[in-house]
Amino acid sequence: MSTSMDPRREHPSTYFVQDRSDEEELTRIIAQDRILTSGMGGVLVEQPDPAAFGRVLDVSCGTGGWLIEVAKSYPTITSLVGVDVSRKMIEYAQTQAATQLVSDRVEFRTMDALRMLEFPQNSFDLVNLRCGWSYLRTWDWPKLLQEFQRICRPSGVIRVTEGGIVQSNSPALTQLSELFMKAVYQAGHFFTLDWNGMTSELAHLLQQHAVRNVQTRAYTLEYHAGTPEGEAFAEDMRHAYRTFVPFLRKWTRVPDDYEVIYQQALKEMHQPDFVATWHLLTAWGTRSMQSRSRK
Repeated sequence: MSTSMDPRREHPSTYFVQDRSDEEELTRIIAQDRILTSGMGGVLVEQPDPAAFGRVLDVSCGTGGWLIEVAKSYPTITSLVGVDVSRKMIEYAQTQAATQLVSDRVEFRTMDALRMLEFPQNSFDLVNLRCGWSYLRTWDWPKLLQEFQRICRPSGVIRVTEGGIVQSNSPALTQLSELFMKAVYQAGHFFTLDWNGMTSELAHLLQQHAVRNVQTRAYTLEYHAGTPEGEAFAEDMRHAYRTFVPFLRKWTRVPDDYEVIYQQALKEMHQPDFVATWHLLTAWGTRSMQSRSRK
């Protein structure tokens, strides 16, 4: 399979971070990927028999961590493909697959999911998406889910994991979280102006677009100061509220003392009593038997 490197295919304006080649964003995505998989207890914990999937697609794969972990956890899965609009993310993912000795089964391709997933009909047993609301607007979902139906095999699984806005006992981090929530809602990434403005609609969204037998599993991830998970979370937030600034300025009013709030949040996340909570929801179901290829 060929890998397109046409720079015109990148549309970073819909993503939280305008420049996905930014080194700080790469570092953040790597850290977030690890705490997300770890906090959820693995890559496919809700699936009764993950080893039965023959071909797996991870849409908007980022740095490839989830897909590589799937390959390592389930050696019987013969083909795993990850796609992302960012060439830098794909290059990093390819290097990691080679380093972790799974490149014989894992492939990464540059592809813009907002346009078309360039695979034939009925290509995959599992189509996975995680944290898609980072670039998907509410009006983007119908087209994407139609593409999932097209490329998923009959009775194959369509699986989506999304999160809400982080909640914590840090007054400064709460200010940043509320600012971020307003921005993502204004930009069209959330269906409602609420901390769960995406997850509250996820199951209905899949049902509305003909995914059958939709089931859900909720996760509550907690991060405490002084723990490895808490330190990883604090590192994620440290990068996030640097790289998100242009997005925040575009979609909401950023207070003049933003830097003061940001620095205070960094301090409060290292206080002994600090705790943050991140609610996630995985929704999955099977492809509609009526799914047809697009003409």
